[in-house]
Amino acid sequence: MATGGKSAAGDKVGTPDPWASHPIRQPSRWRRNLILLVILVLAGWLTWAWQGLREEALVGAAYGARVGCVCRYVSKRPLAACEADLKVAGLGGIARRVSLSEDAGKQAITGSVPLLASQNADFQESRGCQLEPWQD
Repeated sequence: MATGGKSAAGDKVGTPDPWASHPIRQPSRWRRNLILLVILVLAGWLTWAWQGLREEALVGAAYGARVGCVCRYVSKRPLAACEADLKVAGLGGIARRVSLSEDAGKQAITGSVPLLASQNADFQESRGCQLEPWQD
């Protein structure tokens, strides 16, 4: 019996699928290869420069902790003012990345560079501000 030219799914019988003749377009290889090359170059640079970055961050964190301790406990200035002074210090720009935090109970200042280094300096009346020994 005639069904009016339609299949059970509702499509016309004999009409070709317009998407069947066009394959799905894959991303071009050069773009993928360029992205992989950039990632590999960045990973190589980071591996090569990691030790230097870590050492510079450790020096910056120690400098920040020591200066912050003297500013806070010897000069009796607020920690925000000490951190502002640190931001304009030299050290090749690493001092701008150092953040300070205070442990008022121990009278200690921690200078840290996120993900790279952290250093503590504590204050005692008898000896002033002193950095904790570096860990290798």
